[in-house]
Amino acid sequence: MRSLPFALLLGLAAGGALAGSDFDSDETTGYRVQNYRAPVTRPVEGGARIDLTDLDRLRDDGAVLVDTMPQRGGYDPATGAWRLVDRRATIPGATWLPETGRGSLKPRLAAYFARHLARLTDGERGRPLVFFCLADCWMSWNAVKRAAALGYTRLYWFADGTDGWAEAERPLVDAVPPPVPPLQDR
Repeated sequence: MRSLPFALLLGLAAGGALAGSDFDSDETTGYRVQNYRAPVTRPVEGGARIDLTDLDRLRDDGAVLVDTMPQRGGYDPATGAWRLVDRRATIPGATWLPETGRGSLKPRLAAYFARHLARLTDGERGRPLVFFCLADCWMSWNAVKRAAALGYTRLYWFADGTDGWAEAERPLVDAVPPPVPPLQDR
């Protein structure tokens, strides 16, 4: 009798065949927690996936655009200023909130995300919000799910992100993220 490959045995021990398992997502929360640059294989939770035509319509209707691209340098814990290691070119009019698409956020970044969504929407949880990052990136998928958990109701996910925007020969602009406020200023 032939023995099963170790990876298959490991998958079966974890509760199912490898093809049906998602080792990259947290089983409790459903957020993607690793391997963020991969094809997104699930429908977005709490929102709707949109294409470039939908994005144009939503922008014309006053939607808020939120870029969730991570930043390798992180932020300075003392000042909240981002250590910009990489340049980020984004869709004109978007606000860049780095690191807010991670599967797990520390309290200070969770507060940063919540505070800026409230500011950007003037506290209107029904105002349309469009989240994006790059193509094949789970960061914006996670951000839609997180915004839904905060009570926002008109959520959209531009899955093609800045890659799709640039491929359509549309200009990108340099982004500078707002600083992370101290926790006590929430």
